Amino acid sequence: MKLFLREQSSLILIYVFQLLVTGLVYWLDGFHKLDTAIYAALLSGCILLLYLAYRYLSNRSFYKQLSVPAGSLESYSAGAATAKQYTPLAEALHQLQKSQFRLYQSELLQLKHKNEEHSHFVNQWVHQMKTPISVIHLLIQEEDDSRFRAIGDELDRLRKGLETVLYTSRLDRFEHDLHIEQLQLETVVRNAASSQKRLFIRSGVYPQIDIGKQLTVASDDKWLSFVIVQLITNAVRYTAGNGTKVYFTAYRSGEQTILEVRDEGIGIPKSDLPKVFDAYFTGENGRRYEESTGMGLYLVRQICEKLGHDAAIDSVIGEGTTVTIRF
Repeated sequence: MKLFLREQSSLILIYVFQLLVTGLVYWLDGFHKLDTAIYAALLSGCILLLYLAYRYLSNRSFYKQLSVPAGSLESYSAGAATAKQYTPLAEALHQLQKSQFRLYQSELLQLKHKNEEHSHFVNQWVHQMKTPISVIHLLIQEEDDSRFRAIGDELDRLRKGLETVLYTSRLDRFEHDLHIEQLQLETVVRNAASSQKRLFIRSGVYPQIDIGKQLTVASDDKWLSFVIVQLITNAVRYTAGNGTKVYFTAYRSGEQTILEVRDEGIGIPKSDLPKVFDAYFTGENGRRYEESTGMGLYLVRQICEKLGHDAAIDSVIGEGTTVTIRF
């Protein structure tokens, strides 16, 4: 109704102005028949009201469609299909909207296909790169030379980078690569820590796991392991000095199981804490460490949300950082 009144406001103003002009003419003529003038004004007012009522009723669905924003493309398409148009202007605008909507859908479909092709290409490329990395690892694992150890370290970094690319590309199709089951949390954490054995040894940092074997969580083994590996990578990267530890602690709190990953690193400034889960945000610490990409904690938050878990972080400068995951 508000939209209709705004559209017809100019007509109503012109009508009022016309009445004033007509009244002025009658006044200049001496108001010989005042009753006739009043009757004419009332009659024309009734005609205007009937016209406005007809315009509103014939285009009510049209105004309703314009006044209520569509929640999705599907709801917009359904509303446009069911709305009845009775005036030429409304029908012309309706046909224009339909043609624009079809064009928009076509462009969205093309973009979706391009994204799927790109994602498929990235997945194939990552898997192809994993083969030569594995072969190189096999070739150097028996060598006990500092140069080969350095090559192994770089291969580990390269493998982690490829995994990050792979898991990032799979986020949009997360539901197609998901298998929820009851997992023994201690086993998942130990396997993830074991996979990063070279990183722990190279950095002089050691994991300490304090998780009861009875603790189980409903999650996806592969995605949860990736999350824990990301937390390990961050914890080791920012842990100051040799001989420090990364602590893995889990316990029950009501209906929740809580996993804490705590390091003894440099900590995160309070000003950076609200943004550490944003994509590509590296903050003050990221400027001091060239390996920081700003994607690790972003992927942790995104994956946890999709799994139905809650990820939070707390940190004290010079004391360390604690990441908490609530199942």
